[in-house]
Parts: sequence; C-alpha cells; structure tokens
Amino acid sequence: MMNIQYKPKGVCSQLMNIQVEDGIIQDIQIIGGCDGNLQGICALIKGRRVDEVTKQLKGIRCGMKNTSCPDQLATALLSAQEK
Repeated sequence: MMNIQYKPKGVCSQLMNIQVEDGIIQDIQIIGGCDGNLQGICALIKGRRVDEVTKQLKGIRCGMKNTSCPDQLATALLSAQEK
C-alpha cells in the first residue's frame, strides 16, 4: 500500500491524503476546500485506477486560477508514480 501525502498549491484545499494499492485508489481524504464538492470527488474516484483518474482530472481549472483541487489531485497522483 502506498500512502501519498500532498500539500496542494494555488487552491483552497490544504492537504491530500491518498492510499493506493496496485494502481487502485483505496482511500482519499482532502482537508480544506469546498467540502461537498471534494467529498463527491473522493467518492467517485475510490476504487478507480490512478491512470484513469489522472487523465480525467489533469488540467481542470477553478475560475481564473491555472489549477484546481481536481488538477492538484492529479498532480499528487502523478508525482507519486514518478517516485
């Protein structure tokens, strides 16, 4: 089991804790940000493949920001794959 702890940059959320096993997201907790939206995202991605989730979330923007919580989540997953 791989535990990823990521501090997002440029968004309202403050910390992402993600557990991945065999390329599948087992659990995720996001602290800070838009609570209801992030709970929904977490519920939708549990049990899904990391590569599938990163493809869908990478590049999503929040308003005028160059990033978003979903984009930062993709960044966290991609950075963990590189290690």
